[in-house]
Amino acid sequence: MHECSERWDLELEEPFEYAFASLAIPAGDVVLKIQYPDRESEHEAEALRVWDGGGAVRLLDHDPERHALLLERARPGTSLARVGQDEALDVVAELLPRLWKSVGAPFRPVVDEAAWWVGSLPEQWEQAGRPFERSLLDAAIEALVELPRTQGELVLVHQDLHAHNVLRAEREPWLVIDPKPLLAERELSLTAVVRGYELGDSRRDVLHRLDYLTAELGLDRDRTRRWTLGQTIAWGLDDPDHVEIARWLLEAS
Repeated sequence: MHECSERWDLELEEPFEYAFASLAIPAGDVVLKIQYPDRESEHEAEALRVWDGGGAVRLLDHDPERHALLLERARPGTSLARVGQDEALDVVAELLPRLWKSVGAPFRPVVDEAAWWVGSLPEQWEQAGRPFERSLLDAAIEALVELPRTQGELVLVHQDLHAHNVLRAEREPWLVIDPKPLLAERELSLTAVVRGYELGDSRRDVLHRLDYLTAELGLDRDRTRRWTLGQTIAWGLDDPDHVEIARWLLEAS
């Protein structure tokens, strides 16, 4: 961190409290982000380069050796979760198409990512003491096996685009942060916001987000539902809230 602050001549402030998979430290109009090496955020810098500030914070510089990114600071930086659900969904529906770029390497295709999830889920479920019914696990695995084989056009997607990863800004009204990039069909990009309980944590809220966003964006509701079910179990097998949301999605077929 000291080497990065010297390299970029930064006067570092107090780190942001909400950064969990990295250390994010504001410094005037920029943010120094030190990544903890992580599979999902492996190509974060490359995704930000592709977007080039269009709906997302700008990447100003990158030090791969130190896993350090110098980013545009979104001011005032308040979360999209602070507004009402319907307003937040309209913002998401406007931002997402701007992020769907036709690209290739180095981004990982979701067919590889889904196979990685599927390969570990049964063992994780056993090790966790079978925390929920096997039928729900099987439904998640089935979705993660079948959906990658039958995708539409592959684009760059942010697979963790929930309301806390969209911040109010000045250059644009809202900017996306913290990309977890994959190459996948567009439906996958709705998973985090559909299950994201920061916009309402009831069954009705979850299904409203599913129905509203798929209708607004012209996406396949059932594929979005199944992607969300599968990824929610893959990312939160030991999270009771995620498991309950996955049940709602299974019942909503």
